[in-house]
Amino acid sequence: MTLTRNVIGLWIALWLFALSAATQAQTLAPVPAVSPSASPEEETIIPTFETQKLARTYILDVPAPRGQITDRNGAPLAQNRLTYNLVINFPTPLDFSDAQALSYTREKIDEAAKSIGRRFRISDETILRHYRNRGIMPFEIAQNLSQQEYENIKDALPAGMMVRPIYVRVYTNGKVAGQIIGYTGKTGRNPDGIIDNHETLWPETEGREGLEQTFNEMLTGKHGEYKLTFDKDGRKTSEKLITPPEPGYNVVTTLDLHLQELAEKALAAKAKRGAMVIIDPNNGDILALASWPTYDPNVFVPSISADQLKALQDDKDIPLLPRAYRSSYPPGSTFKIAVGIAALESHAVYPDDRYECVPALQVGNVTFHNWKKGNRGALNFVQALTESCDTWFYQVGIKTGSGPIIDWALKLGFGAKCGIPLRGEAEGRIPNDEYMKATHGRKILNGDIANMSIGQGDIQVTPLQMAQAMGVIANGGTFYQTRLVQQVQTFDNQIVTAYQVRAKRTLDLSSETQDHLRTGMIDVVNGAGGTAHQASLDNVEVAGKTGTAQWGPKNKERTAAWFAGFLPTDQPRYAFAAVYEGDVGSKVHGGSAAAPMIADVFKDVYQGQKVVSHEQRRAREPEIRRAEPVEQDDESD
Repeated sequence: MTLTRNVIGLWIALWLFALSAATQAQTLAPVPAVSPSASPEEETIIPTFETQKLARTYILDVPAPRGQITDRNGAPLAQNRLTYNLVINFPTPLDFSDAQALSYTREKIDEAAKSIGRRFRISDETILRHYRNRGIMPFEIAQNLSQQEYENIKDALPAGMMVRPIYVRVYTNGKVAGQIIGYTGKTGRNPDGIIDNHETLWPETEGREGLEQTFNEMLTGKHGEYKLTFDKDGRKTSEKLITPPEPGYNVVTTLDLHLQELAEKALAAKAKRGAMVIIDPNNGDILALASWPTYDPNVFVPSISADQLKALQDDKDIPLLPRAYRSSYPPGSTFKIAVGIAALESHAVYPDDRYECVPALQVGNVTFHNWKKGNRGALNFVQALTESCDTWFYQVGIKTGSGPIIDWALKLGFGAKCGIPLRGEAEGRIPNDEYMKATHGRKILNGDIANMSIGQGDIQVTPLQMAQAMGVIANGGTFYQTRLVQQVQTFDNQIVTAYQVRAKRTLDLSSETQDHLRTGMIDVVNGAGGTAHQASLDNVEVAGKTGTAQWGPKNKERTAAWFAGFLPTDQPRYAFAAVYEGDVGSKVHGGSAAAPMIADVFKDVYQGQKVVSHEQRRAREPEIRRAEPVEQDDESD
């Protein structure tokens, strides 16, 4: 999992070997070989007015290998690989005329082009600026040689040329978790001015997005120091590594690489755009934080072309957007869980109270419809949640009032950032009177409460917030701080910073409310009138809630199709939320679009486990009258 001292030592040895070989090849007259200690001449140089431009010592910084980013089990998400840049070394002392410098460089470039099969476009001005200002430093003509290019030239290097080993970032899993890991970029271009002491031997990289950016300082490591000495004639006399670089720290995430792969695979197969989040409800650890489409951070290594970047930025499906935590959507009927808790815990409604599930009802001068046609009769809470009856929740929501609904939504973590260490997390929105006055010029009215009761209107929720709320319900009311990073450690496993599991608060949820809520969510997936049958699995019982919500301007309205819940129902190990982002005008539903994605993930997780019979599942459930299903206008909520 960690970058070992042996690997670092090998890299330094390779680099020094390359420099040593270059020293032998680059000079027209014999010079001393690289020495581990200062030569007498080096120690006795006394620069004078005439020689100060020639006799000098430089201390240059050696960038450190960047630390790794791993999943919870040590599987690498971001690490380093050794690559090679092709450089030209000018002979010292630097006494070429401009014409000689150009002739020498062009000859080497032509030889290199034949060997590796690349075309080089390097201007005379670039060559001369380097030679005049920093000719003692290697002149880079090709970066990131391919393996084939390296093989073609490594044993046939023209005199005065070398391949310089450099670490570059590599994301071994390609697109997987790309939006979480982020990417790196160079801190600047190759310098071409006068050499300064303590400038780096080559440009460093820095985190530009994701965890690479958040933990950049810890991942960067500490520079080493490299000493170059020249005599009064401007001839190199010695070079040595006086301080080895210290590699950056490693960041150990809470992600499970296998689950992340499964989540992205399910999204790729079934969603043009969407997100899926899986959390451990027993400690708040984020196991998967997947968005689709995504991008491969390797395209940014060593740098991304302008055309590639423009293609990513102009893609209408926005692959650079991590929808799992940076996008928010109306939650639709998944929000009925919060409304149900508020109604039961405030005792505005009791579990056995029945309300008519009519096709539509009037609130003020607006008619609010159920998503199903036909009168479903009088339903209690479990039945209404199972069938996702909108008109039941309109009535119960208005009876409960906006206050308890808002309070319980906030207690479940909606309307507030989850606090993960990634830039740009969306806050979501739970509208209150102040918001309504500022936005619509009025307080919350009954029509607003009706909309709120089915997760429509001005409510906005991120997939991460939804999974977090499902974790609270799954574990019986403990609100854990969501955790994306477990710890930061040195390359030899010494812990630098640990992010402990932390229970932020405990929700005072009655056992009666919990029992009825759990029963309803189980029936959503497994009951006769449930809306998420496509999430049902043979060998593990799933509890959940579907949701379908429209958002955007009327002529460009789009649909967010949700499925959120937890499993196994008896001892939950996973809480989840999946959202499918529909095209303009498309008709999609949580039960048919989002629920199957969750089924795909957990079929794989639980494959090979003992099949649980339907009768075994239902044995422990209380006897509650089930409403008979009728012909539906839509496929599912």
